[in-house]
Formats: sequence, C-alpha cells, structure tokens
Amino acid sequence: MAHSDAGADVESLTTLHWVGIIAATVSGIVHAVLGVLVGGALGISFFVATLGFGAGVAAIVAGYRRRLMYAVGIPFTGGQIVLWYVINFVTGTYSFPADVGVYGAVDKVAQVALIAVLAVLLSRES
Repeated sequence: MAHSDAGADVESLTTLHWVGIIAATVSGIVHAVLGVLVGGALGISFFVATLGFGAGVAAIVAGYRRRLMYAVGIPFTGGQIVLWYVINFVTGTYSFPADVGVYGAVDKVAQVALIAVLAVLLSRES
C-alpha cells in the first residue's frame, strides 16, 4: 500500500490562495513576535491568534473544507482588527493613527488583504 504525501493538496492552490497564505503567515508571525514581547495574558492571546492563523493555513494547504475555512477566516480576521482597535485606541492610551506602529501597520495590511482574498475565494465557490 502506497503512502500519501502528508495530505497536502498544493496542486489545487491558485495564486490567490498563495497571497492569502502569505498574508495569514505574516499576521501569524507578527502575533507570535508580539506574544513574546508583551507576555502575560495578552501575550497568550497573541499566541492563540497565531495558532488560529496557522491552523487556517494548514487546512487550506491540506485541502480540508476550504470553503468553510474561507467563511470562518473572514470573521476571525475581522475580529482581530476590531480587537486591536478597541484594545489600543478605544480603551487604551494610544492615538489613532499616530500610534499604529510598524507591527500594527504590517499586521493590519496583511489582515485586510487576507479578508479580501478570503471573500473572493468564498464568492468563487458559492
């Protein structure tokens, strides 16, 4: 009996998929870095977000229920943007947009791109 290649389905991934994978990976890396820098309970929440982005990428690469991943990824990523804004600028001491910072800017650009990619992929599979 032959073994499969660990369940990866990269042949079916389009350029749009890869753009989304890169965007999710960037956001996951930013969250991991912030988790280390911030520490404590907030740091743990950054690691949880990293796991979410990583699980989404793994599911897409494996070809596991992609349409569901697109549909779940949109509110998950949108929630990250809302939480970032509320924690930092509504209830926090930072001023928007002056205090966005490099991590915030890179992460939010990646997340907006990811939401756009997921929306297009979801609409193509309806």
